[in-house]
Amino acid sequence: MDSIPITVEGFRKLERELDRLKRERPEIIEAIKVAREEGDLRENAGYEAARERQGMLEAKIKYIESRMGRFNVIDPKTLGGSRVAFGATVELEDLDTEEIKKYTLLGPDEADPNEGSISIASPVARALLGKEEGDEVVVDAPRGKIRYEIISLNYNY
Repeated sequence: MDSIPITVEGFRKLERELDRLKRERPEIIEAIKVAREEGDLRENAGYEAARERQGMLEAKIKYIESRMGRFNVIDPKTLGGSRVAFGATVELEDLDTEEIKKYTLLGPDEADPNEGSISIASPVARALLGKEEGDEVVVDAPRGKIRYEIISLNYNY
C-alpha cells in the first residue's frame, strides 16, 4: 500500500470535508423517507434524486475514508533544500515561448492547478523532482516535448 503525501492543511481540509459529508446523511435519509411516503416509487423523481444523492455521498465518504490511512502528512514548515521535492514552489520558464509559470508541488488530493498547485504525480512534477535552480527539464505533453528552465525554487508554501 503506497503512501500519499499531503500537507497538514490538506489533511485537515479533507477531515472537515469528511465530517461535513457525514453530517449530510440524516438530511438525505429524511428526503428519501418523505419521497417514499408520496407513493409509487417508479415515477417518483424526488425519490430517485434523493437516492442518487445518497449514492454519490456514500461513494465520496468511502473514497476519502479509504485514503485517510494512506496519507503521509507532511508539515511544509519542515521542508527545504536546493532540490525540487514535495512542497516546493517552482518558477519555470518555457524555453520555446518564454512564458513563466509557477507551481507548488502537492499531493494528488490537494493539488489545484487553478490555485497554482500541481500533483506530485503529474508529468511536469515528475520531470522536476530532484532538479535544482538553473536545470533544464523536458516534459512530454500532448502538444509535444516542452522544455523548461527552473528559474527559482523555494519552500514557502
